[in-house]
Amino acid sequence: MKIKTTVILLVVFAVLLAFVMLFESKTKPKKEGEDKLVDLSSSDIERITLKKEDETIAFKKENGEDWLITEPLEAKADSTEVNRLAEGFSSLAIERVVDKQGGDVTKYEIPKKELTLWYKNKPQPVKILIGMENPLDNALFAKKEDDPRIVLISSSLKSILDKKTFDFRQKDVFKFEPADVSVIKLRAKDIRWEAQKKDTDWFFRKPVAALAKKTQIEDILRTLADLKAKEFISDEKHDEDMKKSGLAEPEYLISLALSSQNQEIIFSLHKEGENAFATTSLSSKIISVDGQALSSLEKKEGDLREKQVLVFSSWEAQKLQIKAAPLALTAIKSQDEKWFLDGTPKEEADKSRVETFLRKIESLEATEFIDSPKNLEEYGLAQPHAEVVIWTRENEKEKQSRLLVGLEDKEKKQVVVKNPTLEYLFLVDSSFLAEFPKDAKDWKAQIPEEKKEEKK
Repeated sequence: MKIKTTVILLVVFAVLLAFVMLFESKTKPKKEGEDKLVDLSSSDIERITLKKEDETIAFKKENGEDWLITEPLEAKADSTEVNRLAEGFSSLAIERVVDKQGGDVTKYEIPKKELTLWYKNKPQPVKILIGMENPLDNALFAKKEDDPRIVLISSSLKSILDKKTFDFRQKDVFKFEPADVSVIKLRAKDIRWEAQKKDTDWFFRKPVAALAKKTQIEDILRTLADLKAKEFISDEKHDEDMKKSGLAEPEYLISLALSSQNQEIIFSLHKEGENAFATTSLSSKIISVDGQALSSLEKKEGDLREKQVLVFSSWEAQKLQIKAAPLALTAIKSQDEKWFLDGTPKEEADKSRVETFLRKIESLEATEFIDSPKNLEEYGLAQPHAEVVIWTRENEKEKQSRLLVGLEDKEKKQVVVKNPTLEYLFLVDSSFLAEFPKDAKDWKAQIPEEKKEEKK
């Protein structure tokens, strides 16, 4: 009885083992050497045609790199999307062979879609016929035209096959490099200003000569460079198209001088609700863009002015000099990040006090500007009450920042200060004056009590 039971259990175990092994062989992912319906290099593709029930889209490679749409219209393609299509079907793995002999393809709704790939140095294209989704796992039924097998291919390919012509079009149609812009002129509603790039900084030329906040000007340029079409309104703009989209008299007009190309590009934009219409002097297209993207264009010159008196990074400071009669003090940072007071002998400085002072100077911002001051003496700056010079090293270059301190209004708790590289003055909160040392000894490092005893 026991032997019979053992034999039955062994038979059951063998059947179960065979079933598990069969199931795993069908379900586990294939490794290298897996069966491919197509196994070619996507970089060799020169043309592609995607034929669907409702449209046919054709692509052609330009200059061996970029893609063009040639049907149903001629336009630049989003090369990333077309390359996804090319790569997905040039190395096309078979998930499972459904019928080796082929049989009736209409059962699988083949062909619902046709993808034709033309390869360099191959006389005949590769045509892949795609059918319906497998209801069990959403894989797609497919076959290659010259291969009798009906197979299943990955469901992940469905999303790229379902894309429309618009999805394959290049959306950033007004391309330029923000770093190449040397002058920007902006008119938007009641806003008018011009700015020019000098070295790495931006300066307003109109309505006032002033330093601009570099990051905000760069945001405006990136906004224009990154405009993406939500819809293509017209590929060949005509007067009627310009009137309909409000671009005959646009709300926003931005002129950019591109230095390396010795060229000017003028953006025309008109906002309607959440959308906006856009075109440029160098483009024949009118596109619809996200209206929210234009918010950075609605700032007045006053909102874009640099309010920071000295633009530097306190943690990159290497040397500091303070003159505030009768005090004259110099502090120098060592390689091990300690601060020393310059003199004979050199004495270690209180690092916390030095760096607190530097951060206070770094954070000084205008509460108000005094443009075109006629007489510096009037503001106590002909002979400044104090002078601060800070040396920093940024990107392997030494930079010097200088601050002149003028008259203090104790009642308003404000003081006039000047950055000598700028023509105008700043009114700032006077609380930073409390950080000035009265004497060099105020900034000397404190000696711990045990070390004082050792010296005795």
